[in-house]
Amino acid sequence: MNVLQITFSPTGGTDKVTEIITKTWGMPVNKIDLSNAETDYSSFTCVKEDIAVISVPSYGGRVPSLAAQRISDIPGNQTPCVIVCVYGNRAYEDTLIELNDIAEKSGFNVIAAVAAIAEHSIMHQYATGRPDMQDENELKDIAKKILDKINSHSTGFSKPQIPGNRPYKKAGGAGLVPKADKDCINCGLCAAQCPAKAISKENPKETDSKKCISCMRCVANCPQAARKVNDTKVSAVALAIKEACSIRKGNELYI
Repeated sequence: MNVLQITFSPTGGTDKVTEIITKTWGMPVNKIDLSNAETDYSSFTCVKEDIAVISVPSYGGRVPSLAAQRISDIPGNQTPCVIVCVYGNRAYEDTLIELNDIAEKSGFNVIAAVAAIAEHSIMHQYATGRPDMQDENELKDIAKKILDKINSHSTGFSKPQIPGNRPYKKAGGAGLVPKADKDCINCGLCAAQCPAKAISKENPKETDSKKCISCMRCVANCPQAARKVNDTKVSAVALAIKEACSIRKGNELYI
């Protein structure tokens, strides 16, 4: 049995969570990076003998639209699937149930769902340094329970009861579009790595605000620390979610 690790992780938090889970299983892992705008996702092959793990961050309580489109292009072929949503300690709202529906529609057989915490990609004061050691222990325990379910099934898998609402909450966003400052040297790394192709390759200082999904990859990866978001807007959003983020939330398993 192989693991097909399908992950949308622009700033790395979702990757960290997913790898704790898949490394616990000790199986060969094949990775599909959903943040790569150049990949033909319909070319991947899934088989029932494997286990797929589809992981996305929660953007305003929903699955990022780009990730949803790219997951939908992958033929699931009834491959058993674990879905994972990662959020910055506020709330994941309808992310898991939406991810379940996307995966099932693409042909995957969802057998477990995980909600996990990672450092907030914009407001880094929330869930700072997570997943931490406590998270790692919780996620390893979750991974073992999922593996027990995989190994013990004989005639079929039971369906997990996943929280969320249909119809899903209205999609929105923080509207925070990173901009280049005077330290930008036009190296083009941000444009090359942008999951949404929102940054001009000819002039990396130009960003298409209609394409930008506020994933913060360009901010996290800029070698000159030359891309930033508006401090006033960030402070306003941080204040709005402060109460919701004030209590440490744990990792959850639906199996």
